[in-house]
Formats: sequence, structure tokens, C-alpha cells
Amino acid sequence: ATSTSALSTNSRAGRALMSEARRVENNGEDGDYDFVGEYSIKFQGCHHVQQWNSNLDQDGGDNDEDQVRIMTKRLVRFRLCPIDSCNSDKSSGCSSKYGDYIVDMSTFVQSYMGGMADEKDRVCETVDEYCQEACGNNYDGSCLETCYDSYDAAFCLEEDLAETYGFDVDQYLECNQVDFKNRRLSKGARKLNDQVEYYIGPFCAAQGGEIHFGLFTDDTCTTRADNGDSTFYNYAGYNLPFGDDSLIPNRCLKCGYKDDNGEYETNEACSNIYQMSGKCETRMNVDYPNESSCDYIEGIKIIREDGVIRTSSIRKSKSAAVAIGVFITLSVLLAGYVFYLRTKLSRAQINLQAANAPLT
Repeated sequence: ATSTSALSTNSRAGRALMSEARRVENNGEDGDYDFVGEYSIKFQGCHHVQQWNSNLDQDGGDNDEDQVRIMTKRLVRFRLCPIDSCNSDKSSGCSSKYGDYIVDMSTFVQSYMGGMADEKDRVCETVDEYCQEACGNNYDGSCLETCYDSYDAAFCLEEDLAETYGFDVDQYLECNQVDFKNRRLSKGARKLNDQVEYYIGPFCAAQGGEIHFGLFTDDTCTTRADNGDSTFYNYAGYNLPFGDDSLIPNRCLKCGYKDDNGEYETNEACSNIYQMSGKCETRMNVDYPNESSCDYIEGIKIIREDGVIRTSSIRKSKSAAVAIGVFITLSVLLAGYVFYLRTKLSRAQINLQAANAPLT
């Protein structure tokens, strides 16, 4: 299953992402990313990279042996599609005039979720009025769901997890420790092991097609907890939010909206994610496309079934193909020549036997 979503670059989250990307390219200086407001962010997928943990204790303390040495680095690929052509129902989002990008997962999800919050504040109040009026006294829920779907605003009906369970999604958009000590254990659950520290953070699921929350036992969110979903339920009393569903929805998130002058205003979230990202703007309709990360982005398209990036792309070798072709051709010719010699020798033996046979 492949989950794709788009974040508007004019949103607060979109501007934040876009500004960070340009800042890196301009050696820390801010650039002009106003054009990003004319696009929407479309989630393409996520990937895992294994790397050395540079945060290991340097003093050789007692905790050093327990720390993760090879940590998991998580990256997100996203696409900027023109607002008018971004299609939430297509995994690619769009097929022309787009740019492809890659950025750290924490940067992406924090900015994206901020953009979603902005979108919810902007859209939901208006849609609420329309749908309440349209559905009237229809209380079965189906009318409201259909109405919100028609405005591409189904997220307005999502449950407020903080209000319902006290679970703050924003707190775990990057790896963070969870405290179960004040939670009531569910019936039949084992007592909490005080020696184990648990962490919650986002990770790549569905072979890189979705981003879920998971329960981990290290501060880099690399080592998954045994029976993490049931462990969380036993200690928290409810299912881990986004343990089975993706944090990033299947929709395009606009990066900007037109102001009173008819010009797009780019949001902070998209600016931040754009600034922090590696870029491949070969197909983008801009004057000076940035193609600095095209090779890297192309390379990570090839991933294993577990969603981990291969360290190198598999490419055909022309010289090897020619050598193999020559070898096969010579082998066939040699086999034909051997068959010819064998046939000729057999005939010679038959003629010799006939010549030596006694006359009767």
C-alpha cells in the first residue's frame, strides 16, 4: 500500500519546511521562496538509512554499552505540484511542472502537521457551517461524512487525541520518551518494568508508503519494543495513536493562498521544509531550477522490502553485457565446430570400415 499526501507551501508548516531548505543552499542566508506558495506538497514516501550514532557518550561511562551505535536515520521524499494540478488521489500527485525533494523525517512531519493544523483552522469552520446547514437534522453521521468528503475536508472530523486521551501528537513528532508511571494498567497487564525506558517516534511503515508511530527502547527510536502495540495498550489503556494509520494523509496540502491582490502568499511550514530539503527541480517550471540532489533522490528509489535504502543503485554494465554476448556467441560457434568435427570423424570411420570390409 502506498500512502501519499500533499502539504501546501503557503501554509505555516509549508513555509517552515521551504525556508529551511533554501537556507542550507544559501549558506545559512534566507532566500526568496515566494514561488513555493503556488504549489502543494505531496508526500511520496519515506526511507531508512543506517548510520553511526554521533551522540554516543564520549566519556566511556557505564551507560555507553547500552547505547545504540548504529542508529536509523529516516528521510522523507515529497513533491511540489502546482496547486491547480495536484491530485490527492494519485500517488505521484502530478506528472508535469513538479519538483522532487528529500528531507529529514522529523523536519517534515513537524512542519507538515503544523501546516495541517493551519489548514484545519482555515477550512473547518467554513465547512462546518456549510455541512451543518446541508445535513440539517440528519444525525446518522453519513451525511456529514459525505459532505466533508465533498470539500476534501474529512480531517475536520478526526478525533482530538489530546482532548480524548491526553496524548499530545506534537510531542512525539520526533523521538521522545513516554512516561507510563501515572497511567492505570489495563486489566491483566503486567506491572511496568522500571528498568525499561520507552520512547515514541515516527517511523517508515508499509514498505515506506506510510509514517506511523512506534514504541522503542532507545532515545534514537531505532530498537523497536517487543510487542510494542500491546505494551502501549497495557500501560496507557488505549491503542497507540497512528500505530496502524499514517500520520500523513492522502491529500495535497496547499503551500499558499491568494491574497487580496490575487498573489499567492507562501506559508511558513512550506518555506521551512523547502529550505531544509535536497532538491531536484529538473521538471519544474522555474527560471533557475536546483538539481543538486537529483542523483541522490534517483538512487533511493530502489529500496528493499523492509524499506531500507540500498547503499548503491543496481545498474546495467554495457561492457559486461558485450563481454557476455561475445562469450555466448563464441561458445555457440565452438559447439557447432565440435559437432561438425565429430560428424566428419564419424563419417570417416564409417568409410574406413566399409573400405576394409572383405568382398563376398
